[in-house]
Amino acid sequence: MKILITGVAGLLGSRLADWVLENTDNEVIGVDDLSGGYIENVNSKVKFYKFDLVDQSQVKALFENEKPDIVYHYAAYAAEGLSPFIRKYNYENNLIASTNLITNSIQFDVNRFVFASSMSVYGDTYDPPFSENMQQVPIDPYGIAKYSVEQDLKVALIQHGLKYTIIRPHNFYGINQNIWDKYRNVLGIWMYQILESKQPTIFGDGNQVRAFSYVDDSIIPFWNASQNDDCIDQIINLGGIKEYTINEACKILINVTGSHLKPIYLEERHEAKYAWSTWDKSVELLEFEHKIDLEEGLAKMWEWAKTQPKRNRFVWPNYELDKGIYEYWKDK
Repeated sequence: MKILITGVAGLLGSRLADWVLENTDNEVIGVDDLSGGYIENVNSKVKFYKFDLVDQSQVKALFENEKPDIVYHYAAYAAEGLSPFIRKYNYENNLIASTNLITNSIQFDVNRFVFASSMSVYGDTYDPPFSENMQQVPIDPYGIAKYSVEQDLKVALIQHGLKYTIIRPHNFYGINQNIWDKYRNVLGIWMYQILESKQPTIFGDGNQVRAFSYVDDSIIPFWNASQNDDCIDQIINLGGIKEYTINEACKILINVTGSHLKPIYLEERHEAKYAWSTWDKSVELLEFEHKIDLEEGLAKMWEWAKTQPKRNRFVWPNYELDKGIYEYWKDK
């Protein structure tokens, strides 16, 4: 089979590509525009294409040339808190790009479309843990984009027969994560700051609650999502089984790194205060096992981070909207 992985230079995409190439006889085609991932993450056996999925003509040409059997759609700009200030980019990158893939998956008879959605679609209406049968009520443009793709996939199955599985991962971290982006991946942001001998930053009081998931625990479940017919037209949460406050997570990372830096508290931002999900459905359908706890996972990631080249930190040169933006993002 031919497996197409978008976002193949990022955290999930690169780790899945490695696993597929090491454990199956399938071919991997990878797409990434390298705006948030790094070519060094891409396995040399991946047939790699560099372009932006917003370009429908290039997406169509890829499907015509490769005719993939399975599509894993990981490519996204997951800066949820920043998304209200980059609405156009958010919807192009997270929604339009996705619909281009869906259109061509229908046209070229893809067998299964696996979409990495987000826990952000739940919003903050419900008390956690969030379960898959809850109505989506996202509270920011990033969550709205993910919700819209989910709805589009439902229509694609009903009208065109495109078999899909929606995975809602939450707070994945690990080797090959982009730690150089100022706006996303809180554990990666802290790790970069500690490497630079800067205080880790916490938005608000740090009592927000999240569950964290080491990326390698998700790879076999993601593979199973495309192989198990019971997963067709299903929405499945995927992630950690233990919740931490942001303060607790920061303390664990500081201990792992041996740092003496203390966190600095910044302006509260617009986000769900308490957000974590159920995970029993992922055990039943995807054979998910939570093997690596937060301390062990951060230790693995820290050892990797210390070997990485010194890269410039990504900072948006111009926001689409300045009104209401937080003080800590005004200082570029």
